[in-house]
Amino acid sequence: MAAQKINEGLEHIAKAEKYLKTGFLKWKPDYDSAATEYGKAAVAFKNAKQFDRAKDACLREAAAHENNRALFHAAKAYEQAGMMLKEMQKLPEAVQLIEKASMMFLENGTPDTAAMALERAGKLIENVNPEKAVQLYQQTANVFENEERLRQAVELLGKASRLLVRGRRFDEAALSIQKEKNIYKEIENYPTCYKKTIAQVLVHLHRNDYVAAERCVRESYSIPGFNGSEDCTALEQLLEGYDQQDQDQVSEVCNSPLFKYMDNDYAKLGLSLVVPGGGIKKKSPATPQAKSEGAEATAAGDEEEDEYAGGLC
Repeated sequence: MAAQKINEGLEHIAKAEKYLKTGFLKWKPDYDSAATEYGKAAVAFKNAKQFDRAKDACLREAAAHENNRALFHAAKAYEQAGMMLKEMQKLPEAVQLIEKASMMFLENGTPDTAAMALERAGKLIENVNPEKAVQLYQQTANVFENEERLRQAVELLGKASRLLVRGRRFDEAALSIQKEKNIYKEIENYPTCYKKTIAQVLVHLHRNDYVAAERCVRESYSIPGFNGSEDCTALEQLLEGYDQQDQDQVSEVCNSPLFKYMDNDYAKLGLSLVVPGGGIKKKSPATPQAKSEGAEATAAGDEEEDEYAGGLC
């Protein structure tokens, strides 16, 4: 079966090359027909799991489409070549080709397709190179935002923010979450704004910036419904505990369902939050017996002082 598909692919390659040849009666290569044959060859090689050959056929198809000024089809072929590289576990090279395809989609005036290609590239590289994935998700968000598709934009920004938190790039994460929050406010999704405020505060406290964390809460009072919400109450308790170096209070807030059931990356920030200096523990109340013993010791001390109250004889 594989050998049959390989031979089929080679036949299509031969036909494509024939279409590209010029002669006395044929002055111009037939790029359109050649591209079609290269595309068929790529499919045959892919079915035979000859991914390297399939990638080469896709690249030839893309070049033929470019020569024919068919940018959209060229971009699709580059994207397919990238997917063949993915099958070969050559992820950085795959992402490079998919990025090239997305730029061509933009040039062709199809931003939605460009954004989908960039998002696909981000997913491919996320576990190997999170920094590159952040860049790709932010690019995708920008494309959607330019098209006024804010819901899609904010979803991609959220992915970028979580990756930044995971990589402990807190300064960048704080800015990214603020951008998310602004968009959610614009589309009037206020409950999600509250959750983004919690995420912001946790990030700022991990940056050891209490002032910025407090400012986030203060600014959020202007968001409809925030003041008096359980999110607001919890954040006020968290900031109070952090300011007073009360680790028990901070841990109690961060272990509440409101914090524990956030996105995993933010829940982990809450569980690992330590107040400055390691915090102080609340003193356990003295038992009645200890209190009475203390009172007796004080009385005895007073009696000893009375013996010498008049001075030495």
